[in-house]
Amino acid sequence: MLTKKQSDLLRFIHERLKESGVPPSFDEMKDALDLRSKSGIHRLILALEERGFIRRLPNRARALEVLRLPESATPRGGPGPRAGKFAPAVIQGNLGRVRPLSERSEDESSQQVAIPVMGRIAAGTPISAIQSRSHTISLPPDMLSTGEHFALEVRGDSMIEAGILDGDTVVIKKQDYADTGDIVVALIEDEEATLKRLRKRGASIALEAANPAYETRIFGPDKVRIQGKLVSLLRRY
Repeated sequence: MLTKKQSDLLRFIHERLKESGVPPSFDEMKDALDLRSKSGIHRLILALEERGFIRRLPNRARALEVLRLPESATPRGGPGPRAGKFAPAVIQGNLGRVRPLSERSEDESSQQVAIPVMGRIAAGTPISAIQSRSHTISLPPDMLSTGEHFALEVRGDSMIEAGILDGDTVVIKKQDYADTGDIVVALIEDEEATLKRLRKRGASIALEAANPAYETRIFGPDKVRIQGKLVSLLRRY
């Protein structure tokens, strides 16, 4: 599954190749997706390439090849890249769901819970939001809270003073709200995801690193959407 921005870019490249045989320029892609800079396009292309949807051809400027389209791709003539907003739906069925203690049977209380690992999250410079289930991990209910959960593999070192290291796996409770001081998965402008500590400053939202090498980023309330709150962390030695 792709984010809205990734899907829109993939479809735009595909349609342009079908029409003219030439992939669009970075400026054309930026304008089509209504992004402010070409760096956002670069991140989206890297994400699509990493996940096997496109391939950059060597020794040829602007050379892109679409390898496949997602099953849910909008057909030709459907809503354009500017239509709609990204709406994550990372949990399917009861995967990752923990029922309240009062509703659990004795067997459920002792059973491991399968948590979907949904890709990677940046604890550093934000990377493109990733929403593709790669595998599952099993955890005891005591390591979780009530509700739906998913896991993400951490990339980067911006949260090291909070005890979150590059290569760790964070377990996130899926929710769209959080309190000041919570460590959250935040979606920035519907295209970038990052793991940061949330601070509310009046009407603004600050995403704070736990590493003095990184600056706190401040956004308007309409630029950031909370995807979940950190509840557990796993580390391999």
